[in-house]
Amino acid sequence: MMAGDGLLVRVRPPLGRLTRVQVLGLCKAATEHGNSQIDATTRANLQIRGVREDSWRPLIDALLDLGLIDPDPTHETRANILVAPDWHAGDDTYRIAEELRARLSELPDLPGKVGFSIDAGAAPMLQDAPADFRIERAASGQLILRADGRDLGAPLSSRTEVDQLIALAHWFVESGGAVSGRMARHDAPLPDWAVGRIPPAASAYRLQPGGHPFGIALGLPFGRVAATALSRFVEAETVIEAIRLAPWHMAICETDVPLAGYPDPADFITDPSAPILRVDACVGAPACPQASVQTRDLAYRLAPHIAGRLHVSGCAKGCARAALADVTLTGRDGRYDLAFDARAGAPPSCAGLDAAQILAHFGAA
Repeated sequence: MMAGDGLLVRVRPPLGRLTRVQVLGLCKAATEHGNSQIDATTRANLQIRGVREDSWRPLIDALLDLGLIDPDPTHETRANILVAPDWHAGDDTYRIAEELRARLSELPDLPGKVGFSIDAGAAPMLQDAPADFRIERAASGQLILRADGRDLGAPLSSRTEVDQLIALAHWFVESGGAVSGRMARHDAPLPDWAVGRIPPAASAYRLQPGGHPFGIALGLPFGRVAATALSRFVEAETVIEAIRLAPWHMAICETDVPLAGYPDPADFITDPSAPILRVDACVGAPACPQASVQTRDLAYRLAPHIAGRLHVSGCAKGCARAALADVTLTGRDGRYDLAFDARAGAPPSCAGLDAAQILAHFGAA
């Protein structure tokens, strides 16, 4: 789609994982056909920005050659599947996600933002990540199917999980869900077989920068990394076999041996206490035509002065964060509205502030 800085091309790596070859190929493609910036989304997808009108076709061809997009456009559109990043080949998360990918043709046509979460590890990790249909673990160990916006899920029988997931997607469309656009906004009564009776297990601890059972986890400031920085790091660390994406603007580098060096903190977040980890900010103006304000410079300056979660949104859509934040700034007509414990676009506590007033309010001037 068109953005303020050129065309934006989204990439949904299967199971959120890119091999070493795919990472280096993606970086090369982003440099040759885009503006060398790669964004990770809250759904663990990637976006290549600044693509020119005469470059999008060669970019698509390169991504096809790398196996990062599906040659069937319908399958690619439906493959909005978020997978818990700690999966192992053959476990429930892997098995269910792979079966769903193989059966994408059985899904109905869904609104563009509707997606699936496969979170079948020992404890759910993705409860605060955006998804409309969730397969997750209950405290008893049983898998449940939960419609987003509902607190309870329906029990799943082994090996029929994808059958029931696809059936719920069809019910969503047949009951008028396309009008509301998202499951959480769709208030039609669930079919009897999908009515929730079981709460999900308590959420697992969120991924943080540092050592990880697969290797090392790194944060991406606002979910962005320069293609040159990523390729330089992966090329230098020849022991990195693959990279997994997590929905918290994190990347896990898979390696069986310690890295020889550590990435430049100017490119990656390596400190688990870094204030920027508590911040969500969209790309803002001028890169996004919907935004009326700049976002990330202000977010950087505010981050050390806010104890909780900060969300700076260029407009009321709130693309960087759908959930509540302790402090939310929403761009409106070139100025900012300030709200607390709110989503972007919520009624503000203070309206029409400029950046200097906001910095002064939080003692960051």
